Amino acid sequence: MKLIIAEKPSLARNIVAGIGQMKKNNGYFEGLGYIVTWAFGHLFSLCDIEDYTGATTSGRWSMENIPCFPEAFRFKLKNGEDKKPDAGVVRQFELIKKLCNRDDVEAIVNAGDADREGEIIVRLCVMNALEKEKPFLRLWLPDQTPETVAQALTEMKNEEEYDLLANEGFARTYIDWLYGVNLTRYATLRTGVLLRVGRVIVPVVKAIYDRDMAIRNFVPDKYFALVSSCETNGETVELVSKHKFPKEKAALAQRACDKLNAQEAIVTAKKTKKDKLNPGKLYSLSKLQNFLGKKYKMPMDTSLRIVQKLYEEGFLTYPRTNSEYLATAEKDKIKKIVNIVKGKGYPVEFKDKKTIFDDSKIESHSALTPTYKFPDVAKLSEEEKTVYSAVLRRFVAVFCSEECVVSKTEITVSVGECEDYFLKGLMILEPGWTKYDDSGKNNKILPNLEKGDRVNIDFKPKEKETSPPKHYTIETLNNYLKNPFREEKAEASEQDDAEDYRAIFEGLELGTEATRTGIIDNAVKSKYIELKKDVYKILPDGEYLIEQLINMGISMDKYKTSELGQALKRVYHGDITIDESVSQAVNEIKGVFGAPENSPESDKYFGFAGDEVGACPLCGKTVVRGKYGYQCRGYKEGCKFSIPGILCKRVITPANAKKLLTDGKTDKIDGFISKTGKPFSARLEMKENKAVFLFED
Repeated sequence: MKLIIAEKPSLARNIVAGIGQMKKNNGYFEGLGYIVTWAFGHLFSLCDIEDYTGATTSGRWSMENIPCFPEAFRFKLKNGEDKKPDAGVVRQFELIKKLCNRDDVEAIVNAGDADREGEIIVRLCVMNALEKEKPFLRLWLPDQTPETVAQALTEMKNEEEYDLLANEGFARTYIDWLYGVNLTRYATLRTGVLLRVGRVIVPVVKAIYDRDMAIRNFVPDKYFALVSSCETNGETVELVSKHKFPKEKAALAQRACDKLNAQEAIVTAKKTKKDKLNPGKLYSLSKLQNFLGKKYKMPMDTSLRIVQKLYEEGFLTYPRTNSEYLATAEKDKIKKIVNIVKGKGYPVEFKDKKTIFDDSKIESHSALTPTYKFPDVAKLSEEEKTVYSAVLRRFVAVFCSEECVVSKTEITVSVGECEDYFLKGLMILEPGWTKYDDSGKNNKILPNLEKGDRVNIDFKPKEKETSPPKHYTIETLNNYLKNPFREEKAEASEQDDAEDYRAIFEGLELGTEATRTGIIDNAVKSKYIELKKDVYKILPDGEYLIEQLINMGISMDKYKTSELGQALKRVYHGDITIDESVSQAVNEIKGVFGAPENSPESDKYFGFAGDEVGACPLCGKTVVRGKYGYQCRGYKEGCKFSIPGILCKRVITPANAKKLLTDGKTDKIDGFISKTGKPFSARLEMKENKAVFLFED
């Protein structure tokens, strides 16, 4: 008898469907030589700091027990909302334990999702349940159709072949715990506000913060462009010179226009050729989310939830994939799916191309495709139809037997010997695959000009201004997170994607396909960022998070996060151990606690929430460090006395706040920044119960 432990009940049901008739019992199925049971996702979580250190004196978060770096990480069964072991979790684990140790169970099968999280979810159950060693196998499912399950059951490998994947999963879990618990507690104790500090959530919020600050602080620069827009043969021909002139050079721009207008504009070349337009590649999860976000304004958490549901129902392959390619070993399976799709009336044929099958661009999972199993469309919700249709249509486009034939045209207009202008356009002659997928329909129609035609011109200086950066959208944020070191482009080349795959395989991406959506959703729920339609913007709490982390020297930018991501990949490839990757995180965290700006002697030190700095000059109650500065404890009774925590971009230290309250003025403070960006120095003094600048000769 083999015991199969699925990651969740829905997967267990699909495995049972692949095995055949099995008897249903309380919490498991049995029959035909198999027992199938399940977890509820993570049954175990890492222990809390207090499980290692004991409770603090106050019973609340405190500096007494952080930073905490366990010598050996421990797990415990997950707690419920009451912070006590969840009764359902305990009951299911006890059943798993009983089944693992049944005398007739000769082997145990890990049927977690086919990724590093699924790998460790079931391993933790078995590690904590098994009383004596038994053979341990792995059931790896690229989709959840009965056919795939039945085939995979005959191809199970020894679980130790997935040890490196498990090592990466454990390393990721330990590192994220170290960052999350230590820095979240530290930042919260410093500011008095719950700040969620995570290895990936912070660089996500910071990317949006940086972009929005660039937009907010953008000062447009006006300039003159040289533009001609005239009719020739009844059609408007627009020519824009590559030369630009500063706003104060209007006269020079006009003279340049006069020079151009004195020339004759002639069509000196026209090239037209028929060509085939290739479809886009199959979808990875993020590319699918980009499409759904851009076209339908569908949030990433919604699209992931739906594609996951379609996967669990057996209609789509494993969704959390970072690849747009298929494995060469899947060719026979894809041939069968192509034939099934063809039987549904779509004009498709199997194609064996490097743009479709490429093992070098697959890490764990192939691109998203339909499976053998087609849904009853009438039973799908509108959103489910949208998501399934997007995947199916891209599959049809890639394997379409009808080519898309286009006419590509390039026209060269020469204005005397001054400048050449190149007009490029494309016209679809035979739609082919574009009838099913609209990724190739952005066509520019050119005016009807022939070689030798004279083009009417009238260049004029046209005042324009530079544009600010654009807010991140679902598409552009996803592209940034996949490769934060690549220059942003409107759309990456369909053919030239080697750089992006190198970034993924080296761990340069921020988050993964499996985790990124949840992290962004947490940032939205924490009110750090907002998503309206498909545009992300920073919120006041997000600004506060990033600015306070900067003040504390917590630099969790794309460089630090990518370094840790690369360490995880090195664990996966067997280049370093789990302990070595964890040591890297430990050293980074120690650096935060020991940073110069976090020393009370530093002139950048802003203390801890609740630090007392003196008596209120209005009501006599104590003034303490709060969220934005120093506030009188009598504020609930109406006292409005406060001292800013930051003034002209300069931290006001507790020492200076105390000096203001006791002596009425501070010593000279350097490092203030004026509204015009100029640094200056000044004392602060109390005047009419407010802190004001005191300038001295």
